[in-house]
Amino acid sequence: MRVLVAHNFYQQPGGEDGVFNDEVKLLRRFGHNVEIFTAHNDDLRGQRALPQLVNAVWNREIAHALGTAARAHRAEVVHFHNTFPLISPASYYAAHRAGAAVVQTLHNYRLICPGALLYRQGAVCEQCVGAALPWRGVRHRCYRNSLTASAGVALVVSAHRIRRTWQRKVDAYIALTEFGRAKFIEGGLPPEQISVKPNFLDPDPGAGAGAGEYALFVGRLTEDKGVHTLLDAWKQLRRLVPLRIVGDGPLRDEVQQATAESTAIEYLGQQPRDVVLKLLRDAKFLVFPSRWYEGQPRTIIESLACATPVIASRLGPIEETVNGCSPELLFEPGNADALVNTVNRLLQCAAPTYRDQAHAAYLRSFTADINHARLVEIYQRAIDHFQN
Repeated sequence: MRVLVAHNFYQQPGGEDGVFNDEVKLLRRFGHNVEIFTAHNDDLRGQRALPQLVNAVWNREIAHALGTAARAHRAEVVHFHNTFPLISPASYYAAHRAGAAVVQTLHNYRLICPGALLYRQGAVCEQCVGAALPWRGVRHRCYRNSLTASAGVALVVSAHRIRRTWQRKVDAYIALTEFGRAKFIEGGLPPEQISVKPNFLDPDPGAGAGAGEYALFVGRLTEDKGVHTLLDAWKQLRRLVPLRIVGDGPLRDEVQQATAESTAIEYLGQQPRDVVLKLLRDAKFLVFPSRWYEGQPRTIIESLACATPVIASRLGPIEETVNGCSPELLFEPGNADALVNTVNRLLQCAAPTYRDQAHAAYLRSFTADINHARLVEIYQRAIDHFQN
């Protein structure tokens, strides 16, 4: 199959960038003819707000370039990952004019929430889901805590809702979970065009034995990732199991302060992926205390592949990702006492059983072979929709 894969890179590398790279490698490994088309938010530096907003709604120059690339490649499918803000939905139209079907992966909730997270002031927020105009997200400055920036995101989504771009110019959407699919349907996307395909991990890093006897947190050090919940819990747990923290972010100083106050907490900073995988294989369990829905956390998939149990917040997509593992390892998000009780529960049970369950969940849902088959199926469905 001839595929053009398009992605707008963020200034700060994130999970979406990793999925884009992994899927390109996956397609090429299975023999597909793949070209890439990218933009980078570094190009926004020095650009005034009004041109940025105009381009986020309709970037004529990039759409022309993408259409040219799609024709030159004779693409059957143009698969978009992130389009915001440089690529813009104008490129859907260009892809169709070039004779290619359009597929869009829904990595976050931007089409139904200006902040893209369905999260505000420390809790899940769904006030803009299904709203014709997401004015609450603008009023609450949900994107970058800026009234202007939030209004810009709302304008992009609403303008293309009016044009029916989301219904007419995307042949297939990819939601990462059934939970996500349901939310996007509630937000107005056509149910028949949304398929579910999870993220994946390739190559398989191999199962670990948990020989390190420590708990592990891997993620951005932010309030929405549950860092405060984690630190509060370890004030009680420090005598039972040591905690290693990997990552960086706005709460780094608080993490370092907790490290200074307790020998049971070790802050490792940002680490390369191979080191993270080794830490996961040796960890007794991963702690994933996020307070927002997430899209589908790659860290959890990596932990499952390493046969490392996951203690996680009981929230839709997170709970779905660890499906098949023990429900008693889920806890109320934001509740440090509930996290403490869950850790105690794991420590009192047979670790080999939890590790077997974790690895089985990976083999059942998140391998390259399974993912490739599902992706090709969605591409064919998109081609059929476009041609009919």
